[in-house]
Amino acid sequence: MVRSNGAGDSLYVRKVGSNVFINDVKVDIADVNATNGVAHVIGTVLIPPSGNIVQTAIAAKFDSLAKAVTLASTGVGSEDLLTALSNTKGLTVFAPTNQAFTNLLTALGVSSIDQIPKATLIAVLKYHVIAARVFSSDLTDGAKPATLQGGTLTVSLTSGAKVTGNGNSGNASNITAANIMAKNGVIHVIDRVLIP
Repeated sequence: MVRSNGAGDSLYVRKVGSNVFINDVKVDIADVNATNGVAHVIGTVLIPPSGNIVQTAIAAKFDSLAKAVTLASTGVGSEDLLTALSNTKGLTVFAPTNQAFTNLLTALGVSSIDQIPKATLIAVLKYHVIAARVFSSDLTDGAKPATLQGGTLTVSLTSGAKVTGNGNSGNASNITAANIMAKNGVIHVIDRVLIP
């Protein structure tokens, strides 16, 4: 359920089992009556997102991801992922760290993202995006969410939250930070580039 917070931003309220979450923050105590309304106690301050997914990724210093999206969105054979990630509502992005991209380049035997064929780059980037807002509390062990690329990822919650691409040969990517809010979606940080 989506609710406005009165400042023009949305709050995402969901019930998972017997728990209620607001932007993936668990409600610790519900329905505290006050003379002018009702309060719900949570353990974290909710901070409104300051930008869309692209702006949030740039602000968080995902330099390699930003460069890859820009390269995929410009020139011959491009697909405008920059606009899609900026304007499409309700997305989830598994965002590889700069080190994850460095490790990928080493594995591919190239020195720069520019050397990855554009069609491959587009497919890999779209493989990191789910066309739904999925918070960490929505992830279930064994889930296989569909990506914009058309393939699926595999979620594991054993020994920490992980996600694995079909082409990662069983090498799971750890979700190292979760639920980074953007105006049009949510970002989860991962330590390995997902391969379709």
